[in-house]
Amino acid sequence: MKRSLLALVIPALLTTGGVQAAEIFNKDGNKLDLYGKINVGHLLSDDRSNDGDVSYARFGFKGETQINESLTGYANWQYNFQLNKTEGADALSGDKTRLGFAGLKFGKWGSFDYGRNYGLIYDALALTDVLPKFGGDSGYADGFLSSRSTGVATWRNSNLFGLVDGLNVALQYEGKNDRTGSDAVRRSNGDGFATSVSWNADWGLGLVGSYASIGRTEAQNNARRGEGNRAELWATAVKYDANQIYLAALYGNTHNATPISGGFANKAVNFEAVAQYQFLNGLRPSLAYVSSRGQDIEGIGNADLFRYVSFGGNYYFNKNFLVYAEYKLNLLSDNNPLGVASDDVTGIGLTYQF
Repeated sequence: MKRSLLALVIPALLTTGGVQAAEIFNKDGNKLDLYGKINVGHLLSDDRSNDGDVSYARFGFKGETQINESLTGYANWQYNFQLNKTEGADALSGDKTRLGFAGLKFGKWGSFDYGRNYGLIYDALALTDVLPKFGGDSGYADGFLSSRSTGVATWRNSNLFGLVDGLNVALQYEGKNDRTGSDAVRRSNGDGFATSVSWNADWGLGLVGSYASIGRTEAQNNARRGEGNRAELWATAVKYDANQIYLAALYGNTHNATPISGGFANKAVNFEAVAQYQFLNGLRPSLAYVSSRGQDIEGIGNADLFRYVSFGGNYYFNKNFLVYAEYKLNLLSDNNPLGVASDDVTGIGLTYQF
């Protein structure tokens, strides 16, 4: 691939979602894009829970309609299909709706949407959630707005109403989700809110700070570990993304929010750092350190929830097709207090994305 062509392709490789989407319809102010990926991969480890086929397919669409000069309607839906299941009764296990929300954009006043969307804590976590296979451990789906969450109303504003370039703010509210059965403790939540502020310079520097406070349910406070009327989370992150270099670091705390065996950690301290370089031949090596340490855990005290070093990389044949390999060097000791797996894991695979 010629140097000039790859220089144009590289920015697309560093982004997610619909940047590479296939346009299905675009007429009279109405637009519909299809996006997704097929990832065929395998994990290798002495830990049987982290060994085997982990292939999946992920598809979604983004729709947009121009209502008038200053008002636009939009929607986004994404679904995950596990490819490592049989065609029998358990074929749907692991299949799930990841995203599903709709909203309105009001010009310089920002956008407002409702549905299943990312919590604002993930605005900070996203800066280090860029590893070839692993990473993103500090965010938990349906976990107090740290990742994808149900029933969230989100307002976002870019460039602070057009007054300050690169300064973005967001507010979010989540209603109570009092689940039952096996999800009663792990995936429930009370009413709560989150906020996020970010700033991006045109020369590559980015800063993000986010905070959330969410009520906890009776079932969560009745769990063996962790209690408190509210879960609180905050995270800060910084990145440098320019000249084919990507550097990012994250630091954050959670209170009564990080799930562990028997309930929740009373406090968890999260730290992540990643360094990557995009060679013009398509190779993107990656080095990272990812950790979370629980504190004041009932019956234990302090203990690592996860801690590892990651070595790996992607090789992009073009913007749509890549191969990846990553080695997770687990730094946890055997027989650790929480019984967390301490074996190393290797991930390899192929990805087609559009």
